[in-house]
Amino acid sequence: MYTIHVQFEQQDLQSTIIHCEEDHTILEAVLLNDIHLNHNCGGVCACTTCHIYIEEGEDFIDEMSEREEDYVDRATNPRLNSRLACQCLLLPLNKQTNATVSITIPDQSDIIGHEH
Repeated sequence: MYTIHVQFEQQDLQSTIIHCEEDHTILEAVLLNDIHLNHNCGGVCACTTCHIYIEEGEDFIDEMSEREEDYVDRATNPRLNSRLACQCLLLPLNKQTNATVSITIPDQSDIIGHEH
């Protein structure tokens, strides 16, 4: 089981902790827990609206592909720990292992997005 600490750059949103099974992407995990994260392309690595920062636990996430890296370079305020949530697959864990991942969702107020 994964524990995901979700922080927000937007001051009006409070940090929260969610739980998720392996083999989900971080995008799926936040959406399943009613946390809004833009994903205009539907989560197929064709835009940058689900851009996040991985603060902790990158070893529990599938490696970045060249395609994702190309899109991350186009994101607003990319950092070394930038990823696209739709591409952050939570890796399988041993049955008795729990893992923690911490993310920050950048300010999305300037993104023209739509609800899925």
